[in-house]
Amino acid sequence: MTTTTAPSPVLEATGVTMRFGGLTAVRNVDLTVNAGEIVGLIGPNGAGKTTFFNCLTGLYVPTEGKVAYKGKVLPPKPHLVTSAGIARTFQNIRLFANMTVLENVLVGRHTRTKEGLWSALLRGPGFRKAEAESRERAMELLEFIGLAHKADHLSRNLPYGEQRKLEIARAMASEPGLLLLDEPTAGMNPQETRATEELVFAIRDRGIAVLVIEHDMRFIFNLSDRVACLVQGEKLVEGTSEVVQGDERVVAAYLGTPFEGAPGAEELAEVEAAEAAGAAEAVTSTDTAPETEETAPADDTADVPEAEEAEETPAAEDSTDTDEAPEAEETPDAPVASEEPEDATPADDSDAPTASDESDAQGSSTSKEGTAQ
Repeated sequence: MTTTTAPSPVLEATGVTMRFGGLTAVRNVDLTVNAGEIVGLIGPNGAGKTTFFNCLTGLYVPTEGKVAYKGKVLPPKPHLVTSAGIARTFQNIRLFANMTVLENVLVGRHTRTKEGLWSALLRGPGFRKAEAESRERAMELLEFIGLAHKADHLSRNLPYGEQRKLEIARAMASEPGLLLLDEPTAGMNPQETRATEELVFAIRDRGIAVLVIEHDMRFIFNLSDRVACLVQGEKLVEGTSEVVQGDERVVAAYLGTPFEGAPGAEELAEVEAAEAAGAAEAVTSTDTAPETEETAPADDTADVPEAEEAEETPAAEDSTDTDEAPEAEETPDAPVASEEPEDATPADDSDAPTASDESDAQGSSTSKEGTAQ
């Protein structure tokens, strides 16, 4: 008969709530991380993931709830949390730029050394022994992450991916039982991301539990034993990678489609009502447009006879005015006709006086009055 032992919890966060004035960044979050386990923490931007990390590591004092490491409630002091066995990295790299790679790792050893101020000033045998042990341990960690050959380089001269690895090595120098990684692959290319994934697996194989915040879904789902999703400060779902990926609420949270009972549902309902009203107006205007187009052809068909009559009317006028056309052409010769009124004869047989005849008549009467005088 085989017996299975329940995994011992390394981290137990119960009802953690963090408020900043009237803003609740984290609301009643429960999370457990077991020994030798990798747990992923996902959520959209602004979901409260980093704030939750700060509550776990003592940077923030939770408004409500408690954080326990191996059954012991942690005091809200970062150095005491580190001494207890929880180490972390930051979303933005926080290395000592003007210190060497080895010196950065040695900084992480300060919680595991017992020498104090006087020991450091006197530099006695105990201090020299502790310093040699720290250097040996730091070089082992640099060998583990692949940076032993750059131990004397300034950290600011390292490539971005290697700076991320150095920050992990510095956190491991405190010999933690739980390592918190805040977006360890941010800004990395696929090769660096794959190398980081292998490094996290190697850390887990050393018996260190890992809690990871990450936005790279492929990375986090391949890496984690369990995944928890935060949305607007609340834990939405927790389970295996397959369970979380198939949860419609998680998909809705990332794609922006709200789920039932989501925060801000009333505002969303107002937006949807406004969009529906706008769509109805668009449909109404679209339905009106075809009627206008259909009416236009009807008017054109009704005006066809008028157009034909209009075309026939000029033809009729042209037929009646055919005989008058020469008169219009001879109008420029009117002065010649006035000089020789006797020879001016109409171009057609019509008895109707024309404008040119009237002008000739006036001219001849004027000349006769001059002769009589």
